[in-house]
Amino acid sequence: MNMLKILVLMHEDLVPPDSMKGFADKEIVEWKTEYDVVSSLKAMGHEVQPVGVFDDLGAIRRAIQEFEPDIAFNILEEFHGNSLYDYHVASYLELLKLPYTGCNPRGLMIAHDKALSKKLFTFHRISTPKFIVFPMGEKIKIPKSIRYPLIIKSLVEEGSYGLSQASVVNTQDKMIERIEYLHSKLNTHVLAEEYIEGREIYISIIGNSRLQTFPLIELEFGEMPDDAHKIATSKVKWDWRYQKQHKINLVAASNLDAKLIKKLYSVGKRIYKILGLSGYARIDLRLTEDNAIYVLEANANPDIGYGEETSTAADLSGLNYEQLLQKIINLGLSYKPETARI
Repeated sequence: MNMLKILVLMHEDLVPPDSMKGFADKEIVEWKTEYDVVSSLKAMGHEVQPVGVFDDLGAIRRAIQEFEPDIAFNILEEFHGNSLYDYHVASYLELLKLPYTGCNPRGLMIAHDKALSKKLFTFHRISTPKFIVFPMGEKIKIPKSIRYPLIIKSLVEEGSYGLSQASVVNTQDKMIERIEYLHSKLNTHVLAEEYIEGREIYISIIGNSRLQTFPLIELEFGEMPDDAHKIATSKVKWDWRYQKQHKINLVAASNLDAKLIKKLYSVGKRIYKILGLSGYARIDLRLTEDNAIYVLEANANPDIGYGEETSTAADLSGLNYEQLLQKIINLGLSYKPETARI
């Protein structure tokens, strides 16, 4: 393995310390992914420079000029506080002709727009929950034909941001209340989609043109209260104490026959190609009692922290965390924007 000079791009508030010692769980969870990536790359022998970015592309350019990296490991999820701007950063790296990890700008842009992605899924006859978008600044008009329950979420945010048990609604009043709440809290358009009862399954895929799938992962909800909806809320995703209390875990998906597994992988790969993704991604879906597959969304550049969905799936395939990071780096080095499929 060649030792590389790696620039790690992240939010300026998430530049991790050298050690986790002395920090509480609530503090660690904020920058754990950044710490995992930086510390692991250093342990692998690479020369690593973290760069915190908020609203200044000049910080990236200066770091490139001074550090002269071989590649940028891109875990920056927003720019200027807006998650929709992440693809501009990837575009900037391409303009500077610096190799980078993760998804290309076009794939990031399309995957981030959940409504656009769902339209593409539907066009290609991939089942996805029925949905409607409620733009900010417009009067909320609820179609008479709408059927409950629905789940209300941000059109563009990821990582379960803004999702809670209150996100699942059964009446028009609750629906309007939740839409207004998200409009004001997240300052984004809102997506209301059909709530699908079933198992939460994740398909992790890595690759540019040649794709590799990792073992299927299921979010096991353990001992959630009987009246709680089994959804990946913000607490389920990020509150370690809540996870332990309710025995919520990421596990290898079981009790799936070979034919169904093959179908799931086929759907995942089709979505990866339809959206023009590269690097690595995670496809989130629901599997009903009768094994109907409903794709919820595709996550380009999903959380790559140790113990999260993608690294857990890679580990089950026999790829340890350092090997996963190196594979992601190799894919970044081999990706050629000039010849990528449009």
